[in-house]
Amino acid sequence: MKCTLPSQLGELHCADDLTEKVAQELSLNQDQKNNLAIAVTEAVGNAIIHGNKKDPNKKVHLQFRTGKDKIIITVQDEGEGFDPESIQNPLLPKNLMKESGRGIFILTELMDEVDYQFSKKGTTLKMVMRL
Repeated sequence: MKCTLPSQLGELHCADDLTEKVAQELSLNQDQKNNLAIAVTEAVGNAIIHGNKKDPNKKVHLQFRTGKDKIIITVQDEGEGFDPESIQNPLLPKNLMKESGRGIFILTELMDEVDYQFSKKGTTLKMVMRL
């Protein structure tokens, strides 16, 4: 299952609807549903805001692939990418009060695998949730 949305936060409902559909089809428990919803919303929001800089001409592509024991979620933007090593630890005292910088930390806490791939076409985030 997949959807493509313009880089506008008002379009997050496409990602939310698809996530809910996947969760229902797989009969996820409430914790799994919550973790999946939070991770997908965070990843798609990051792609819109940071990846595509809210440019409505750029798209975010969301795809779910399911297996008997896992869900693979792919989020792709059309932005320039970033250096994951440059992201500061949000748990350090100097970063606790910052308004941003927790997204990647949240993804790594909620998902079993998080991997970024960078190309001239944009950034692809692959997340795996084991069931």
